[in-house]
Amino acid sequence: MFAALNDHRILLDAMLLKTGMVLPGKDYVQHATLETMAAATLRALHRAVPPAVPGVVSLSGGQTDSVATGRLNAICAAGPALWSLSFSFGRALQDEAMNLWGGSPDNKAATQAALLRHARCNSLAVAGRYLPVMEHA
Repeated sequence: MFAALNDHRILLDAMLLKTGMVLPGKDYVQHATLETMAAATLRALHRAVPPAVPGVVSLSGGQTDSVATGRLNAICAAGPALWSLSFSFGRALQDEAMNLWGGSPDNKAATQAALLRHARCNSLAVAGRYLPVMEHA
């Protein structure tokens, strides 16, 4: 992919890579730890992503909000990385808020609080400082 981007004169230092995390397959019978998944993700990125790319943002890939945040935290805490690491979560960031809202203006405060809590948790995860208990604060 990066060879093709280079062939088309795409400036790697002006892009972000939006990708998934390394996760165990559905048939994987052993328990994959956060540390194992973080190390595998960083290893894959180090093998494939040139240092010129300034940032890599992770998709939640259908994971629950707390699981995706915990895995992002493990990746960011495991470092070092050649790029800024962050999140590009749609569902994991917004799912609880959308469910709370349900289209009713009466649910505005709870919806906003849920979205703010998830945004704060993911911000802490990018710094490697997230704890699951923060989901309930």
